[in-house]
Amino acid sequence: MTDAAPTLKLEPDERRAIPVAAWVSVIVVLLAMALGAFQLYTAGYRPLNLFYQRGFHLLVIMVIAFLAFPIGRRKRGALGWAIDLPFIAGAIYSTGYLLVNLDAVISRSGFFIQQDIIAGIILVVVLLEAARRVIGVTITVLAVLFVLYGMAGPRGALPWLGEFLPGILAHRGYGFDRIIGHLYLGQEGIFGLPLGVAATVVFTFVLFGAFLETTGAGRFFIDLAYAVAGRQRGGPAKAAVVASGFMGSISGSAIANVVTSGAFTIPLMKKLGYTREEAGGVEAAASTGGQIMPPIMGAGAFLMAEYTGLPYAEIVRLSILPAFLYFATVYLFVDIIAAKRGMRGLSSAELPKLRQVFADGWYYLVPLGILIWFLLQSVSPNRVGFISIISIVAVSLVRWGIRRFILGIDDGGRQGIWPSLRLGLNNVLMAFVNGARNAVPVSIACAIAGVVVGMITLTGLGLKFSALMMAFSGGNLLLALFLLILASLVLGLGLPVTAAYIVLAVLAAPLLQSEFGIPILIAHLVIFWYSQDSNVTPPVALAAFAGAAIANGDPMRTGVQAWKFAKGLYLIPLFMIYNPEIIVGGDPWYVAWTVLTAMLALFAFAAALEGYMFTHMLWPNRLLAVAGLVLIFYPAFVVEVAGFGIMLGVLAINWTRRKRQLRRAAAA
Repeated sequence: MTDAAPTLKLEPDERRAIPVAAWVSVIVVLLAMALGAFQLYTAGYRPLNLFYQRGFHLLVIMVIAFLAFPIGRRKRGALGWAIDLPFIAGAIYSTGYLLVNLDAVISRSGFFIQQDIIAGIILVVVLLEAARRVIGVTITVLAVLFVLYGMAGPRGALPWLGEFLPGILAHRGYGFDRIIGHLYLGQEGIFGLPLGVAATVVFTFVLFGAFLETTGAGRFFIDLAYAVAGRQRGGPAKAAVVASGFMGSISGSAIANVVTSGAFTIPLMKKLGYTREEAGGVEAAASTGGQIMPPIMGAGAFLMAEYTGLPYAEIVRLSILPAFLYFATVYLFVDIIAAKRGMRGLSSAELPKLRQVFADGWYYLVPLGILIWFLLQSVSPNRVGFISIISIVAVSLVRWGIRRFILGIDDGGRQGIWPSLRLGLNNVLMAFVNGARNAVPVSIACAIAGVVVGMITLTGLGLKFSALMMAFSGGNLLLALFLLILASLVLGLGLPVTAAYIVLAVLAAPLLQSEFGIPILIAHLVIFWYSQDSNVTPPVALAAFAGAAIANGDPMRTGVQAWKFAKGLYLIPLFMIYNPEIIVGGDPWYVAWTVLTAMLALFAFAAALEGYMFTHMLWPNRLLAVAGLVLIFYPAFVVEVAGFGIMLGVLAINWTRRKRQLRRAAAA
């Protein structure tokens, strides 16, 4: 890390960069420092009232958004400032009004005055525009449609619109003031639970990840992955899987995982023999798994803890095995392709030495260990994030002191203490900037999701959606899950993963729990996993498109490959549903049996899809493997055993065929 001044690089939905003036970058850096200091203060010293915490967080985030994302795609001119300055002023006024007048607003107990409503209107408009710039137009249109839905009805602001609603979706309708009051001043609107999570634990852990990245942890995890898996056949692809699992501990974005580790792994995969689309697809599928990998899991684990009422540490603990199974599936696909094409791993000379990697970067594991230990002690996640940030700073200082004063190593060839301290302060500043950069899309998504959730709760749409799913599925769980997958994919076309999960958690989780008897944690885990599919499923597949850009491959073909490699996103949630013991536990022997069948099922599925296991598989054997996979999911032990036997038999047949081929080759 050099001591150059921090630069601003904020990208809406991480797809395009917009140039901004140098002085604007300076203002954004100052705002990022203020936001980071505020978050650390409230996380480690003095928690604030929820409206103060969320209000100040949203204020700074929106100002950063409008400064960093001009109205046009080019550098902002006079006309751009004439448009953007009113939005910045509106963001400051609408959130500042609530912060200054909070006690008076609360004392009115719902009898809001006209000034309250005006401030609320300004905030809704400003937030919609911020979401359009940062995330995309789809989420803005969706939020507007939900607001219009709330106005439709005989008592609503738009009674004529209610005539077009089907009977099951019809409701009484609400006036303009009631809707704005609910969204702006209620606890189920913009300042509701999603923004609350984003303004506390999510930002703290995003900042923790930024500190790790700034100090070089990303490079350490990539080198560690290559040292562990690089020598195996298809080594770079397997290293991509391992590295993305590691990076999931410090990154809150699948796309960020792709561009971080993919810059190293994708070129090596192509060099080894994987096609461009396969290389980009492997990286996209593995990076998507980073979002379900404990201990951080993007923002999902924090939101699940709030929605389910379960301790965060418990959610993380129970998510380890499913995440392992997902990465094992991607790993199997990579291995099968390598075996089918006779690929080999990299030579020892091309790989970092494991001992040297640990010697150079073992201290990066200390903050992660501290994080996990405090979580297991039931310390609040927000406080744990603060402790982890302090620990990475402390560990870095101790390492620098040992290298500088005991070992006599002068990093970067710098003479004297003050230049080194200046470098360290610059790294801290870069961490604040990166933390703000990574938090902007998440916080804006959570705030705009509050608009959607607020309208769902106000109109009772959640119950109506559950009734629709029951009607279309006919009470069949498998069909209901298929509809849930379809809904998650449609939402994922325009919503970030976090927002898609929030909407589906409100709409579908009560149905899965009440109508089908699925445990609450499993219901939310299934929804969270399905919310990830937009990263790897065409026609959107943002993580796959990022991988295609690095691999110089066709985006849609890369999306198809990523969709194939990430099939664990669909199968493993099904396994959670039909074999809940894998999550909630049970008799030790049955839990062990469930884990064994899950691993064999994923093994057979990958083999059947690729048509190779030990040797090329005949079509009858592939069909038998699929049949065994289906039987595994049937909720009867005898049928499970039959499915297990079929899959094991198919693999044994192929193993025998491979042995015969080797004997024939040796005899020839």
